[in-house]
Amino acid sequence: MLILRRKKNESLLIGENIRITVIDCAGDGVRLAIDAPKQISILREELSEAEQTNKTSLSPDLKSVWMLQSIFQKQTENSADGNSHISGDAEEADADQSKND
Repeated sequence: MLILRRKKNESLLIGENIRITVIDCAGDGVRLAIDAPKQISILREELSEAEQTNKTSLSPDLKSVWMLQSIFQKQTENSADGNSHISGDAEEADADQSKND
């Protein structure tokens, strides 16, 4: 890691086409201007971390996918065999309701 000290209106170069300039220094932070090509993505670190967290939470784990695939496959097989695809609990509730009628 390179650590530099810059004053207001001083810049540093990264490679040949990225310039970072200190715009303002205040007690609560530093304002920077970044001049870089459009194809270079520039994100604040906390936004990048939040983006990664969101991607991770949106992608299901493999075990859940396999479980859903198994359930759908069983339902498809039951439908093809002419069997009811109502779950066991629902069938018991229907049977109990028929007894009460």
